[in-house]
Amino acid sequence: MDLPEFLRETQAAVRAQMRNGELYEELVFCGIVMEHMSDIGMTFEPVECHFEGKVGNANLRLSGYSISEENDQLDLFVSLYANADEPTNIPDAETKTAVEQCLRFLTLCAEGRMAPKLDPSSDVRSLAETLQAIYDDLEQVRVYVITDRVAKSKNFKTRDIGGKAVRLEVMDIERLHRHWSEGKPRDELIVDFKSVCGAPLPCVYVPGESDYDYALTAIPAEALRLLYEQFGARLLEANVRSFLSVKGKGVNTGIQNTLRTAPERFMAYNNGIVIVADKMALDKACSEGSTGILWLKGLQIVNGGQTTASIYFTKKKFPETDLSRVRIPAKIIVMREDDAAKEEALVSDISRYANSQNAVRQSDLSANKPFHVEIEKLSRSVFCPDGVGQWFYERAAGSYNTLLTREGTTPAKLKSLKEAIPTARRITKTDLAKYINAWDKKPDLVSLGSQKNFDRFMAGLNPTDGEEAPTPTVADYKAMIAKAKIYLDAQKLIRPMFQAFQANVTAYTVSLLSEKLGHRIDLDRVWNKQAVSPELLAQIAVWAKEINDVLHASAGGKMVSEWAKRPECKVAVMSARYSAAVDNIPEVK
Repeated sequence: MDLPEFLRETQAAVRAQMRNGELYEELVFCGIVMEHMSDIGMTFEPVECHFEGKVGNANLRLSGYSISEENDQLDLFVSLYANADEPTNIPDAETKTAVEQCLRFLTLCAEGRMAPKLDPSSDVRSLAETLQAIYDDLEQVRVYVITDRVAKSKNFKTRDIGGKAVRLEVMDIERLHRHWSEGKPRDELIVDFKSVCGAPLPCVYVPGESDYDYALTAIPAEALRLLYEQFGARLLEANVRSFLSVKGKGVNTGIQNTLRTAPERFMAYNNGIVIVADKMALDKACSEGSTGILWLKGLQIVNGGQTTASIYFTKKKFPETDLSRVRIPAKIIVMREDDAAKEEALVSDISRYANSQNAVRQSDLSANKPFHVEIEKLSRSVFCPDGVGQWFYERAAGSYNTLLTREGTTPAKLKSLKEAIPTARRITKTDLAKYINAWDKKPDLVSLGSQKNFDRFMAGLNPTDGEEAPTPTVADYKAMIAKAKIYLDAQKLIRPMFQAFQANVTAYTVSLLSEKLGHRIDLDRVWNKQAVSPELLAQIAVWAKEINDVLHASAGGKMVSEWAKRPECKVAVMSARYSAAVDNIPEVK
């Protein structure tokens, strides 16, 4: 899929999430891109929060934000949306202006001058107060410009704001295309060991006999630190990327202590890391002619993420730490085939068998669980009531685009395929977990974000260790899709209704709908109609406004996005009083 076609597909996905032609494409586009960035580990759980205004003569602009769980890392997003259907260049001057407007917002928040100028009931006021409170303790700050045009510069010079180095990047449609269309968001993750270490990295190279080759080496800690500084959690395999705290007496505390007090012992004490890469270049490592790794492309750490992150944060917190004597044993696996499903299966198996420092639950390694395999099969065999259309369950990242490439061999076939399975009917594993947990009245889990919610979802499917979840039937699959349709249509309706926290409002509103009417909702009707009635949408809109009010009132000044994650919030919101449902909803039996 080339860039022009990808752009048109993206705009079609944006419009598919709109309702009745309402003009809020920029919000939808920004949400889609931020969610993608979260899924691949470029950011944390994003929150849409749109603000444009002036303080004095300064224009300020913000589209969203993301704060790490430990409140030590911050990402701000500013969107420049042109609704372009053909690739169009955006001048660097325009992206720089957006950066400046976002930086001014950040500066005023950090200095405590923003919050007093905002309405106390404003969601942006709550964000401004939070940023002021956490700014001094932030270890990483980034500003991203998001645009559907093509930017010449994908990053700008790091700026100092209140003593913090703020990295500035652009996620334009070209960069998004490389991530999304090819199903290879790791393509940007390239390490040149000659540049980082001064020479190719000595290794023992073993050509494989099956679908991979591998090399054994010892990576300098400084090289890993630089990689984490540049790419952050994107280096880590998606389902195990969370960095565990170094507080207490856990494994990461031991890593930190060894780095600080006995760096020469690190190689002996540490179990090492496992890296999967798409490509590897070999060269002579030294004058003796031994083999060395010149560079790796598309690398991902599938075991040893805690080690990598601990090295980075230890050096950041204790700059005197000497990493020059620290080496980390590493096994590097290079895939021979460009097959997303096979690669994900191999990564899951590596994580399962290799990870011993911080145990990875079986629920984390789920792409090849019978539950997901069966849903994928059902999505390819069950047709919509029109006998033509289908939903697509993307069990492995990139498999939707692989389908389009494999079966859309002519323009006519590709067009027919996209009409039968549009992007609006593509569901990922984390999407499904979100839709089902919301319907199962677990909005606090949904509010945790895609990865953590997915983890809880899988744990719920497998309450007993070693016991697989029941294999879903055709009826189960249709009910799941009906719940997905209700959630998606509710999301379309709710997004333009509120300035921020739309995702939390949507999750809690769907849960309330399930609580009030779930036992009477005819999911077969939703499946057969492939639509939600105007009457049900009207009821959802009424409850969404009430949910939003209760969320804010019960938060007591706390950030709604954080409050929504807590069980106490679920209790407060679900036990509140709401207006009665109208009696003319067709889906209600």
